[in-house]
Amino acid sequence: MSHTSKNKTKIIARIRRLKGQLEAIERSLEAEVPCGDILNLVASVRGAITGLTSELIEEHIREHVSNPDKDDDPARAQAASELIEVIRTYLK
Repeated sequence: MSHTSKNKTKIIARIRRLKGQLEAIERSLEAEVPCGDILNLVASVRGAITGLTSELIEEHIREHVSNPDKDDDPARAQAASELIEVIRTYLK
């Protein structure tokens, strides 16, 4: 079972929230809401997508590359931990 299958319910819930946010942008455009408000909605979607991407990449590293909490090789565990931290920082 892959890590996405294990976390499927949580991931799908996030996707549904994203769909709701995108629909809010569409409704705002149709209602001719001021562009500043629409840009804020778009920024929220971008943040949510970035958060989801970061989480999926981290879980991919832990599942398919090295889990720093379980790896018997200290150098590989350290490298995986550093990579996860870089991903978190880069995708903030």
